[in-house]
Amino acid sequence: MQFPDRIAGFVAGKTYTENLTGMSGSRVLMYDEYVLKIEKTRHEDLETIAVMRWLEGRIPVPVIAVYAEEDGFSYTLMSRVQGRMACDEYYLERPDELTTLLAEALHMLWNVDTAGCPRERSIDVELAEAKYRVERHLVDMDNVEPETFGPGGFRDPEELLAWLYDHRPSYEPVLSHGDFCLPNIYLDNGGISGFIDLGDTGIGDKWRDIALCYRSLKHNAEGVYGGRIYPDTDPMLLFKKLQIEPDWEKIRFYLLMDELF
Repeated sequence: MQFPDRIAGFVAGKTYTENLTGMSGSRVLMYDEYVLKIEKTRHEDLETIAVMRWLEGRIPVPVIAVYAEEDGFSYTLMSRVQGRMACDEYYLERPDELTTLLAEALHMLWNVDTAGCPRERSIDVELAEAKYRVERHLVDMDNVEPETFGPGGFRDPEELLAWLYDHRPSYEPVLSHGDFCLPNIYLDNGGISGFIDLGDTGIGDKWRDIALCYRSLKHNAEGVYGGRIYPDTDPMLLFKKLQIEPDWEKIRFYLLMDELF
């Protein structure tokens, strides 16, 4: 495989495995010390790099060694986060420990002072991006929850978008991961070892992360990913550990908005 010269200087001759977990559409190559993420160049890539560098020292995130663009692709070489994904069977078999750590990870994000954060992911920003995707028919209809569209659901993405505009909730800004799913949270030695896939991280609503975490926990427990069911992993434990009552209207809003991304 050919890499830009700046990338090749770090990884030439080194062996790797490919991480196929997740649905980002990127290629992720795992080396002993590094992770190399390869994807089609997007206008927001440099903003993501700025956010990741801003986060260094604030929360555990990969440290960027090199970023390069070549022939329409971006290459981000970063340090490899140690530990296991939160969706590892070790944690799914230990729901009390898992939900304690997920709550800790959320609080870690919310406790960051967002002054100077390079990216804003407010409700208006999210809706504008969703509108852009809907108008250009970019919504992946093969990657939505079965009940979202069709009988008992929305007619099409246009109707869902209109509903979202009519039902936007109050805004509770914090540092939001933006894709707080179990594969993006790494755990090790009883703590949070790292957050990965930070392409949507910025100042955003706390309930977006709660909603995506709840759904990810629920789907993993129900065997949606991998087929194994974990009957003792109750996603409602998340709210107990967060010491908050679930706001189902906000959770529904953010889960439905995520269907357009």
